[in-house]
Amino acid sequence: MGIKVDPDWWKTLFDEVYLKTDARSVGDLEVSRKEVDLICQLLSPEPDHRILDMCGGQGRHSLELWQRGYTDCTVVDYSRHLVDLGKRTAREKNCQVKFLQGDARFTGLPATSFDHVLILGNSLGYLPDQDDDGKILKEAYRLLKPHSAILVDVTDGDKVLHELVPNAWHEVDDELVVCRHRELKGNRIKAREMVFSRRKGLVRDQSYAIRVYRPGELEELVCKAGFVDVRIHRDFSPHDKDGDYGFMNKRVLITAKKPGG
Repeated sequence: MGIKVDPDWWKTLFDEVYLKTDARSVGDLEVSRKEVDLICQLLSPEPDHRILDMCGGQGRHSLELWQRGYTDCTVVDYSRHLVDLGKRTAREKNCQVKFLQGDARFTGLPATSFDHVLILGNSLGYLPDQDDDGKILKEAYRLLKPHSAILVDVTDGDKVLHELVPNAWHEVDDELVVCRHRELKGNRIKAREMVFSRRKGLVRDQSYAIRVYRPGELEELVCKAGFVDVRIHRDFSPHDKDGDYGFMNKRVLITAKKPGG
């Protein structure tokens, strides 16, 4: 019997447990710095540019950008837990990053108000209907100023589909162990994630599904949203060592622009 997945899994997974199970990617400051290095290299933002970090979680990229002198960053994410954490971190670091809880398909933000939109950390492919990924990209298009750029960062579907490991586990620390079982169904990977505590036993048993995109498929989706001058950047990994990082070590990035008009 296959893995059963609640279509609304993405509304509840991203909490304090997620921050521990995926800490090697989303909690490692050096990883975030390498990713921001690449953002700056590919987009060449100016210090006064308005940057929107869609599906930006606890704002790890925006906080790093702010500390580098990019002082107009806004983070939108659905997870109340991650948004609240980002706000607390910003206050502690005296960073004036703005955090908003909301749906990336319908942010409610004013049109043509940003110089760059970032969709990072494999934040497409969560919703069950592929049209929803298109809605996120169209919302990014609406929010960008003419001639401004988007950067999309997802797992490289070519590599992940070819090299998928059905079973994986790793020790988070002396307390927690994460075990994942995966199944491939077309272009979607279903996973059951079990998190065990050496003291408390089973902490989490939740399933989720992620749609993966081959570079050409992602390019087509970005173009369909209205973007032009699409460029594909492959073979990026912020990790120094090989390993199973929950698809976060085999990445493809796309940059594109909103045409003038």
